[in-house]
Amino acid sequence: MDWITHEEDVWFEFRGNSPHQLVPGRFYKGTVDGYADFGVFVDLAANVTGLLHRSELDRRLETLDWEPGDDVFVQVKNVRDNGNVDLAWSIRETESEFRGARIHDPDGDADGQPVESERDDSGPKPIKKRPQSGNRTRPAGATSESKTEAESEASEADVSDAAEAETSETTEVESATDESATEPVDEDSTPTAADVVGTVAATETTEQEAATEVAEAEPEAADEAEVERERTVLEDIDDHVGEDVRVEGEIVSVRQTGGPTVFELRDETAVADCAAFVEAGVRAYPEVDVGDFVRIDGEVERRRGELQIETEDLHVFDANEAETVQQRLADALSDEARPDAVAPLASHEPVAAVGKSLLDAAEAIRRAVLESRPIVVRHTATADGYVAGAAVERAVLPLIRSEHPRDDAEYHYFTRRPLEEAVYGMDAATNDVSRMLEDRDRHDEKLPLVLLLGAGSTSESLDGLGLLGVYGAERVVVDAAPADEEVAGEVDVLVNPAREGSDANDLSVGALASTLAVAVNEEVRDDVSHLPAVSYWEHCPEQYLDLAADHGFDADRVRELREAVALEAYYQSYQDKRELIADLLFDADEGLAGHVSEQFRIKLEDEVETAQANIEFRDVEDISAAVLDADAYSHRFDFPPTSLLADELHRRNREGDKFVTVVLGTDELYVRSTGHLDLRAVVEAAAEKAPAAGLAAAGIREGRIEFLTGARDEALEAVLEAAADQF
Repeated sequence: MDWITHEEDVWFEFRGNSPHQLVPGRFYKGTVDGYADFGVFVDLAANVTGLLHRSELDRRLETLDWEPGDDVFVQVKNVRDNGNVDLAWSIRETESEFRGARIHDPDGDADGQPVESERDDSGPKPIKKRPQSGNRTRPAGATSESKTEAESEASEADVSDAAEAETSETTEVESATDESATEPVDEDSTPTAADVVGTVAATETTEQEAATEVAEAEPEAADEAEVERERTVLEDIDDHVGEDVRVEGEIVSVRQTGGPTVFELRDETAVADCAAFVEAGVRAYPEVDVGDFVRIDGEVERRRGELQIETEDLHVFDANEAETVQQRLADALSDEARPDAVAPLASHEPVAAVGKSLLDAAEAIRRAVLESRPIVVRHTATADGYVAGAAVERAVLPLIRSEHPRDDAEYHYFTRRPLEEAVYGMDAATNDVSRMLEDRDRHDEKLPLVLLLGAGSTSESLDGLGLLGVYGAERVVVDAAPADEEVAGEVDVLVNPAREGSDANDLSVGALASTLAVAVNEEVRDDVSHLPAVSYWEHCPEQYLDLAADHGFDADRVRELREAVALEAYYQSYQDKRELIADLLFDADEGLAGHVSEQFRIKLEDEVETAQANIEFRDVEDISAAVLDADAYSHRFDFPPTSLLADELHRRNREGDKFVTVVLGTDELYVRSTGHLDLRAVVEAAAEKAPAAGLAAAGIREGRIEFLTGARDEALEAVLEAAADQF
């Protein structure tokens, strides 16, 4: 049974009843039982189930298209003493990719017998233009002296055939000799020495002529091979399925799967996967790194619906060769990355003021997509923040899908991570840096572009921005509120109307980011036109309300969307909720937004009703103040969050031009005012009045001030007095 020595090439049908009967290392056909947060359960038999842990996958768990009941192929990695079965990923997921199938019947007579093939051989077959005979393809990394198993078998077969032919010829000669020995010899027919010499000369001449013909034919064959190896651009490989191609470009990522090593190659036109195989799970071409410029020869194949080049040879260019390819890619990037102009969604002076910096930001985003660099979007966990993030997401995902062949590319190259507040602090930065370094070291990914929307523009974010800068990650900040001077020198691109001398009091981050989205991808203009109106809680410019109405979103629908997003932003605030937010803002009918919006109003009204009954109204010098003890009269761990409650209470209670609302927590308070209030100046003055209170401006955008719990009363009085001095 030769198959025993090649179990990695066959799959098994398990007919046992105990996990301990499984053989580690074998590939088995199973049935998807269901999903968990940590992996997929696969049934191998009626009473035997294994776990394919997410760490064993060559892709994200959420991108698997398996459904319960689907047949899949997995490898048994380990069977534990308690009967738990650890499974490993199989790069081969169809019967046709294995060389055979056998029955594993531990207690039966069928053990080792072939499984009747269920392969589907219907459908078009790729046409191979190169003959299958001749030189066989070696695994990646094999030397000219080494042979694959298939080559060895072929060589042995050739030797055997040659031996049989020689034996046959010898037998014929001997037979002829025996016959001639029995017949009388004709002396006149006996060959002379001259005849022998002439025969040898004639033979040599014939051989020389044949060699000359072969030599003359070789240049023609070489020329023909050279024509076959003319460079193909990656956007055209769809036209060459089943053919050998030569491609050139930059390695933008390397993924080691349970089978081949997959090099993601980018040229001036597109990106493609190039698979190179040494043996299962072993890194092919270990000397090749992300950023190398290479030439790859291989055959274009379609696997699971995706195009892939099966690598036959990979050559890393030297400095001179690489410079030529690099310049070709750079020229193409420059032409493709920068938009021609920014066409705002509506006429709005603060947006017009940042036209050039919006172009710079759009170019940075488009270039990241073209360079196969991941994009990490950070925005606040508010309705305005989610609208801003969703607008950019809507624009970028189609570009990623167009650029990359992988089905999960949009999850791989675009991540949106909400922030609890508008400060990009060390906690968030450490999270991002840790992830990007892990992706760099484990998956050979490039460092990302980090896009901050409505966050990161104040000096409190300098430490976090600086940590990104140490590693060379590109940083783009987009904010409607005035940015601090120090931030401009720390980031690569800053989009901020105040730095252009524009008054942006009536500009939301959502409106600014929606314009950026259109600059990145003009095709989403109609999709995002209603988003600016959704991002405003009040005082929305008329042009944005009209724009939303023109696209079928009346005032009630806009309000429902805003409230629904605000509620969903609160729950699981650290997650992007990509599909749910997309359903709310773009793809779902009114029923979803209406349902969630109703829950928003119920929860908010219940909280506001309790708060209103317990607000303390005070006069401090010449200002009026509304103070709520949130610890005593609100649900701290339920919707709405304290910041949103402060906004709503201020909207309902404010009177005149000198009114302040303060919502007081255990060690922090939120300030809202009718007039301009410099929070840093308030904190500085309050700290002088209550030096032992530990007052600090924790969040300028949220109006949040921190203090020591033991000095709660002193902190409140000091802040109210300092605010009164400001007016």
